[in-house]
Amino acid sequence: ELVPNKPEGVNQYLDLITYVTDRPGHDVRYAIDASKIERELGWKPEETFESGIRKTVEWYLNNKQWWSRVLDGSYAGERLGGALGPVVTEKEIK
Repeated sequence: ELVPNKPEGVNQYLDLITYVTDRPGHDVRYAIDASKIERELGWKPEETFESGIRKTVEWYLNNKQWWSRVLDGSYAGERLGGALGPVVTEKEIK
């Protein structure tokens, strides 16, 4: 729904997922139960999983310069910092 057009040859977005063997000692999953902090401190997360993943996908779609070098093979693991220019912020997306 976030991406207007599927890549050529892709019937479902699930076709884009490649499962790999977990490395030794890999955590099976990370799950947060925020009920204790909500109960004791009154804190509630500002984002739901759905709103957070939507914003994450939108950020990647609007900041191609941050990930395109990984795909083309030119990223050598160096720290990127501000070297790639400005990023699109959440305020600019809205």
